[in-house]
Amino acid sequence: MRVIAGKSRRMTLAVPAGNSVRPTTDRIKETLFNIIQADVYGSRFLDLFSGSGGIGIEALSRGAKEAVFVEKSKESLRCIEYNIEHTHLGDNAEILPMDVLNGIRNLSRRCKYFDLVFMDPPYEHNMELPVLEALDGSGIIDEKSLIIIETSLHTDEEQFNNYNFSVVRVKKYKTNQHVFLKYNNKQ
Repeated sequence: MRVIAGKSRRMTLAVPAGNSVRPTTDRIKETLFNIIQADVYGSRFLDLFSGSGGIGIEALSRGAKEAVFVEKSKESLRCIEYNIEHTHLGDNAEILPMDVLNGIRNLSRRCKYFDLVFMDPPYEHNMELPVLEALDGSGIIDEKSLIIIETSLHTDEEQFNNYNFSVVRVKKYKTNQHVFLKYNNKQ
């Protein structure tokens, strides 16, 4: 796994051992960033279920103003710390060593705001809806924010048209998909 583009281009990234993390492949990561490239530069990027941190690091490398990584696995946290130090992107990175729902509450209390939110929860554990529910009304996103969920191909993306979110795009790959959502704040 490596950084695809930007100031840390071609740098390799560490990945936690075992099957607990399934890093987004370079090809899928490149496709994702081709889709969102106009939104990344100068953005505030939230990487939920960060794993190795590869997605948030890619955003920083491509000019995101800030990236916050939320991860609870100790092994994954060590990888994220190493990868951020290795790529020299630490000045604009923050790591929250906690579960995602507590991370969202923490960011909400601190009045943080994000332009882009990426989440890659464990497949088939139905974590997406509780996270969307936590994001709804948290104050860390608004109507301009783009939320991207990496899910298995078996996940019905229509379920995400809840909690004031609307699916605006779905990109399917051989083994998974990215679902792009916009927030419809009805408060």
